Amino acid sequence: MHVVDVINGPNLNALGRRDVDVYGSQTLDDIERSCRELFPQERLAFYQSNVEGELINALHNSNADAIVLNAGGYTHTSVALRDAISAIGIPVVEVHISNIAGRESFRHDSLLSPVCSGVIFGFGSRGYEIAIMACLRLLRKHP
Repeated sequence: MHVVDVINGPNLNALGRRDVDVYGSQTLDDIERSCRELFPQERLAFYQSNVEGELINALHNSNADAIVLNAGGYTHTSVALRDAISAIGIPVVEVHISNIAGRESFRHDSLLSPVCSGVIFGFGSRGYEIAIMACLRLLRKHP
């Protein structure tokens, strides 16, 4: 059994009612429930904050084996989150619900991707499941 933290950034608490055409109708609770059903043998801890410093604290305080991170808009702006990911020594898989490469040009660049173990985007809420699978694969490869 592995421990995987799933950390969500700004505005992801509004999933299911915000930009449904882009992000789908599932709420963050729906995503959590689906992931727990798909990975009952793993210990999954879900966290969401709209505050950059709280996300950094969540990364620094994590005792997980791996982390799935959807930093939302901070993906494109936060050097501080990038530095936190670099500092923790835990595999981090970046995830985005939408296809960020097919959206506005300012969403094409991620400050976080270069320091993450991998990036999943464009698969809707299923991206979380794929990201957890990627974390588990990484952990089996490098226990």
